[in-house]
Amino acid sequence: MSQPPSLNYAQRFRGFLPVVVDVETGGFDSDRDALLEIAAVVIRMDNEGWVHPEPAVSTHVVPFPGANIDPRALEITGIDPTHPFRAALDEKEALDHIFRPVRKAMREADCQRAILVGHNASFDLGFLNAAIRRTGHKRSPFHLFSCFDTATLAGLAYGQTVLSKAVAAAGMDWNSAEAHSAVYDTEQTAKLFCGIVNRWKAMDDAYRSREIALPAWPLEAAVPGPHLPVST
Repeated sequence: MSQPPSLNYAQRFRGFLPVVVDVETGGFDSDRDALLEIAAVVIRMDNEGWVHPEPAVSTHVVPFPGANIDPRALEITGIDPTHPFRAALDEKEALDHIFRPVRKAMREADCQRAILVGHNASFDLGFLNAAIRRTGHKRSPFHLFSCFDTATLAGLAYGQTVLSKAVAAAGMDWNSAEAHSAVYDTEQTAKLFCGIVNRWKAMDDAYRSREIALPAWPLEAAVPGPHLPVST
């Protein structure tokens, strides 16, 4: 019988610590439009190899000088950048606030780097990297360009790429009134990511224990054309 892989978290994702990140912004241009809110959820793994989300860390962000804010973006997010009780941090302070628990979790998991997990992750990573460049931040724990995209993963696992529909397909509740809040979207994305990873683990465990059997030629169903036997 095939043995399960090591449960060392640092080895599970090749030295990466998955951290779910969501940003709310003043538009779609990471260099011109304001970063208004950011939230992060560290993904942990237990001794059995199941992953689960930590509580979210978040902050409102003060728009950088000269930042563009599209009123249509504020209509979607409901953010009022001028609200007196917004308690927003400057970009450098906001990054430090998010990065501290990430670096702590990396040390505890013996991971070399954090990897951003997001729904359409390139958007969130683009705004994160733009803020890092603007502030000259030298201690980002995140990989510069690699990421895990739950839109892609959910398309594979559930046949859905829209976050709300993917969450519903995964059997979880979705509250439209709370959507487009960095905290809510991050928490839901984290649950979705953990659900997909744990679903894979359950299937892999069942396969290794021979409770289920894969097709004899798993690639032939996906690759059209003639196939030759593989020598062993």
